[in-house]
Amino acid sequence: VTGNLHMGHAFQDTIMDVLSRFHRMQGDSVLWQPGMDHAGIATQMVVERQLADDGISRHAIGREKFVEAVWNWKNTSGGQIARQMRRLGASVDWENDRFTMDEDLSRAVTRVFVDLYHEDLIYRGKRLVSWDPVLKSAVSDLEVESEEEDGSLWHIRYPLSDGSGSLVVAT
Repeated sequence: VTGNLHMGHAFQDTIMDVLSRFHRMQGDSVLWQPGMDHAGIATQMVVERQLADDGISRHAIGREKFVEAVWNWKNTSGGQIARQMRRLGASVDWENDRFTMDEDLSRAVTRVFVDLYHEDLIYRGKRLVSWDPVLKSAVSDLEVESEEEDGSLWHIRYPLSDGSGSLVVAT
């Protein structure tokens, strides 16, 4: 939902289109269902930049208005993607176009995560995450630009309150 189709989309859609048309010509029942992922963090960043251009922050307008702005962006950007797919002539079933944030799909995802949680199938370990101080959110490792830097490792010795020794912390 964050932009325009690119050559990778065109290549992938062409392969899916050829396979769908081939199997339909063979008499097979084929559903090529179009749909769009909400691309949560990327979409949030785009909308926040648009708001910033108007001197507004998501915190200032509140959650409800921000979500409304995100839906407006989805309708604008998502509409562009659908128009491009139509221009490509993709033989998708436009009657069954879906979006990951559609109410019924969101409800289904929530139900599955709750079920997986109750079945103890969701990873619950502790691990480092990349935190964006501007978005105030964890971000995908794919969106992090890592650079190696020379630095120092400092060892700090903290005396224990009972005088029995100390605790060394390296940072």
